[in-house]
Amino acid sequence: MREADLADQYERFPAIKSSEVQKFVEWIHAQPHISDRFSEGEALHFFHACRCSMEVAKQVLDTNLTARTHLDEFFVNLDSERPEIRRAMKTVSIVPLPGATPEGYRVILAKLDDFNASNYNYADVMKLYCMVFDYWMYEDGIQPGHVIVIDLKGTSLGHVARIGLLQMKKFLFYLQEAAAIRLIGFHFINIVPFMDKILALMTPFMKKELTSVLHMHSDINEFYKCVPKEMMPKEYGGQLEESSLAKEIYYKKLLDNRKEMLEFETRHQVNEKLRPGKAKNASDLFGIEGNFKKLDID
Repeated sequence: MREADLADQYERFPAIKSSEVQKFVEWIHAQPHISDRFSEGEALHFFHACRCSMEVAKQVLDTNLTARTHLDEFFVNLDSERPEIRRAMKTVSIVPLPGATPEGYRVILAKLDDFNASNYNYADVMKLYCMVFDYWMYEDGIQPGHVIVIDLKGTSLGHVARIGLLQMKKFLFYLQEAAAIRLIGFHFINIVPFMDKILALMTPFMKKELTSVLHMHSDINEFYKCVPKEMMPKEYGGQLEESSLAKEIYYKKLLDNRKEMLEFETRHQVNEKLRPGKAKNASDLFGIEGNFKKLDID
């Protein structure tokens, strides 16, 4: 893994002052429960995402690392050789697209490759998604914004039934409260007749900020007004190689950098025993797990 060049990022975003980010890094390294190996480049993502607000960046960073420590199903054992991760690699394509939208936004695409719902495990797929996103951001550096695209082709009610409400709550909490990105768009394409079932999983946990960037496209040409067709893989009429090939290139990066990803995992967790004041646990973030059951599908 090669971290994005710091000088280049500061040059592209002159409003961000290196001296302020240094103060943020000093604060991070003064926290006994946070790794002293947390880099300036990693801190920069939070400072940028929080629009250069030091106090907000501190809060979001601590929330991020705390969530990553206690969200076992998404952020623990980031080992690309584990059988559940290798299975997820066969099940889905998760592809950061090269280039950017006219506004400079970077785009990541996720889609099913294996339509058999019995092979789909939501937690494992989301762990793989987060691993790809982490690797991508580490090498790509800060950007004006990010766009998430979910292609629902091949999605069945069987897939939806395998998503737990608590799992959805946890992931949307992380996305909205802890992710070090400026999320500009969240697009569903090739939407299915049972979108109401999918939205029933999501909307109880969505804030208005996420709702405002959520788009469901029944017409692919409307989607292309947000993400140009030429950015997309060949199966969408774009210029990128087919997603099935593009994903193998990216998954190989995870496999080739397995040790570095495991080091990334430990660097992005907290040591609750060393936290000043009261230690936190999953219930502090997400409530009591027993209150949530899987969504009943008619």
